[in-house]
Amino acid sequence: MNEILKKLDLSDYIDSFSKLLAREKSIILEGDINLHHRLISELSKFDLKEPTKVANLDNALLHIQKQGILKIYEIYEFIKIIKYFNYLKRFNFEGKLADWIDRIIIPSEINNICDYFDEKENLKQGVNEDYDAIKGAIYNNKQEIKQSLYKLINNTKLRSYLVDSQVHYVNGEECLLVRGGFNHVIKATVLDRSNSGFFYVLPHSVSSLKQKQSDLINKQEEILLKVCKEISSLFEKNLLFLKFINKEFDRFDHYQARIFFAKVGDKNFILPNKKGKNKLVEFKHPALHEAKPISIDFTKSVVMITGVNAGGKTMMLKSILSAVFLSKYLLPYYTHHTSEIGTFKEIAAVLDDPQSVKNDISTFAGRMVEFSKLFSSKSAIVGVDEIELGTDSDEAASLFKVIIEELIQKDIKIIITTHHKRLASLMASNEDVELIAALYDEENQKPTYEFLQGTIGKSYAFETASRYGIPHNVIKKAKIVYGEDKDRLNELIERSSALEIEYKQKIKKLEEEQERFERLNKNLKEAKESLDEHIYEEKSKLHKEYKDARDEAKKAIKAKVAVGHQHLNVAHAKAQSIKTEKVQEVVELKVGDRVKYRNSKGEIISIKGKKAFIENDMGMKMQVLLSDLQRSGNPPKIKAKPKASVNVQRPDTGHVKLDLHGQRADEAIENLDKFLSDALIAGFDEVLVYHGIGTGKLSYAVKQFLDKHPRVKSYEDAHPSSGGFGAKVIKL
Repeated sequence: MNEILKKLDLSDYIDSFSKLLAREKSIILEGDINLHHRLISELSKFDLKEPTKVANLDNALLHIQKQGILKIYEIYEFIKIIKYFNYLKRFNFEGKLADWIDRIIIPSEINNICDYFDEKENLKQGVNEDYDAIKGAIYNNKQEIKQSLYKLINNTKLRSYLVDSQVHYVNGEECLLVRGGFNHVIKATVLDRSNSGFFYVLPHSVSSLKQKQSDLINKQEEILLKVCKEISSLFEKNLLFLKFINKEFDRFDHYQARIFFAKVGDKNFILPNKKGKNKLVEFKHPALHEAKPISIDFTKSVVMITGVNAGGKTMMLKSILSAVFLSKYLLPYYTHHTSEIGTFKEIAAVLDDPQSVKNDISTFAGRMVEFSKLFSSKSAIVGVDEIELGTDSDEAASLFKVIIEELIQKDIKIIITTHHKRLASLMASNEDVELIAALYDEENQKPTYEFLQGTIGKSYAFETASRYGIPHNVIKKAKIVYGEDKDRLNELIERSSALEIEYKQKIKKLEEEQERFERLNKNLKEAKESLDEHIYEEKSKLHKEYKDARDEAKKAIKAKVAVGHQHLNVAHAKAQSIKTEKVQEVVELKVGDRVKYRNSKGEIISIKGKKAFIENDMGMKMQVLLSDLQRSGNPPKIKAKPKASVNVQRPDTGHVKLDLHGQRADEAIENLDKFLSDALIAGFDEVLVYHGIGTGKLSYAVKQFLDKHPRVKSYEDAHPSSGGFGAKVIKL
């Protein structure tokens, strides 16, 4: 653990977190990380006092198990834990947090022991009569000693020998400071001598009182030992409970320390996911002061960072591994809440030069030892700095290409930094490889500490050498030796890699478009077949109705006039009763299409399910059903009609609120949809929505809706004072 922390420059950061723990322990929080995250989220809504410092009680528990007798201070360490959980039980927790705290049932006999002690770890008055009596006797004895000394100080015979009129403490004894010759007026024992040649003496009259005090203290210790023996015996009977609550206190201590740590600097918890997505948004490495935030998508199996020297490549590598490490152990850090980190069983960092004279190992051999270990790993993330270090770059490029491809098959993610372009060019065509270039400001000749995904970066070795004082004539000669051909070759490698990535993206886009058109064509064929069948049915129906009406008409002609009118009426009624379904062409509408809605025309702004937002030619926006829209090919009039203006006065608080508590998911989403539409029309750019926590269904439904809403820029959990995890601040 310490080695990886040192490699990633996280030692100071972890030390600052560890200081918030009530007792020293590993930062590893064992158990279900998702449950831990939920409990931390629920606990963060409450303003709790931090637990007092508690000693490690593993040895004390072992001592109890062996029927030993605890010291009074060891007993009080257990009392601290019991008292703190009694304090927690006063709060009205909900959800999983309430289930956890309610499960901790403190035996009444253990609770009674808490009343034995005051806040200074001393036995209270009334716990033991003998102890109280001895305590009173010791107090009276101290008063007698004090009075005896002050009586001697005021003695006229001794006054001429006294250096001062104070009571001094030497080696824990009260004494007087006197001059030589004091033995003519007082019998005393010399305890020490001052730098000025005076004597610290203990009068014999006080010595007898001190001996009495010593006897009383010994008696007090005997009584205290008896009390400790009784409590230790009671602890032995409740040993399993003490082990349980000791472990649960460590668990709570982990939670509370993480909550306090997150509040310092507004850090975020990023829970590892199993979706395979890995993305850092505005991450700041804690070891850097005024760090420039970095954002990077490292979802692919391999991330290869190339480019300028001293441009931040190694720190980018460390940042990725640091974020994975902190998420793995549920520690908050500086990043945007939209960051995503996958689940990794192992984190490895190959950053140092492993060369060692003592072990008779070269740089490259040491690297090979490190890589050989990876073949037995699974679900790991590995960072390798300067991958070709210690050997020929061309040979290394071929070797590492094969090694990397094999490790990809073992579900291992690799983050690589390199100055050499051959390996980057070999790996550029692999779909599992993400290229990232450290950017360089050529005009000012210095690194920007920014990164661009999808391309290979230049090393800018000559420019860096010039910036750090290498003479220009030396650099000019070096460029001649290097040769223009190699320089052009490097440019071609970079350009070809960029073109290859660009073409792959275009091919992927074309394949998606082709798939979409094939899907539409299939839908159209199915719709045509359905329409043909429907038309055939309607045609058969019309033929039958026509035949029936014609037969009635013939009967009317042959019958008498009155009867004829009756048959004609029947025929007319049958003709009127003929009904056919209106066949509408299935039209697929998309954003940007011109449509007609009732008497107005406009353009589709967004589509959500069976509904669409449209803006008509008058500038008004509305939400309508897709089925009520017809395609309109007419362009809008050039002369725009004056737009209707609606003035809405904002509330003084600067935001509006909506409370969804107690509503069903579908009802809540419908109300939220209308609420956001009204807020957009009113011109609000930020609103607050309360959904509560409960079972989490309503919260999940709200998040799903906000993720898909076209006018929602972002959202985040509200401040604890405004609802915390039970509310969302939505930016429009």
